[in-house]
Amino acid sequence: MRFEKGHKAATRRHIVDVASKCFRRDGVSAAGIAGIMGEAGLTNGAFYAHFESKEALVRETLASALADQQHRLDEEQRTGIDIEGAIRRYLNRAHLEDPAGGCPSAALLPEIARQPVSTRQTYEEGLRGYVSALAALLPDAGSAASVRRATAIFGLMVGTLQFARAVPDTAEAEQILEGGVEAALQLARTPSGSRSPFK
Repeated sequence: MRFEKGHKAATRRHIVDVASKCFRRDGVSAAGIAGIMGEAGLTNGAFYAHFESKEALVRETLASALADQQHRLDEEQRTGIDIEGAIRRYLNRAHLEDPAGGCPSAALLPEIARQPVSTRQTYEEGLRGYVSALAALLPDAGSAASVRRATAIFGLMVGTLQFARAVPDTAEAEQILEGGVEAALQLARTPSGSRSPFK
């Protein structure tokens, strides 16, 4: 059977999109190739026409999810979002309730840490891009201090979201999110010349 030009690339992208949601929803270890391909409406055999291993798929889904996350922040920056808007867009109830469509860091960090070095390097590259986009929203954008501070802010945001997702009480989870917003904003507003642990 002959397929239209671009069919293979479109199928690969579809597998990556489905896998990305499965990994974030269920975890890398729990999401098997058979389940991912079934959810994608494809056979197991079709997987190996696109990826040499599950590890290769994990690497590509991480790169894709992180690039999408950075692209959204870049777009929002062009439309005038400030650092508070970026923090609140991340730490909110909709994101809390949508791990499959949300931040790959919040969903997968413990598993990423156990992946092979090549996968962790892919994650590091994507993380660097997102943190740079976040640093561009800080008052001292462009300085080395702003990148360190943006890294700390993002770490706080990720941890807050993970913490809130672990709590079954919705009201308590929302309190955790709001506390995280307040703490992240405090870090964001720390003047670059002040005595800060991130200087």
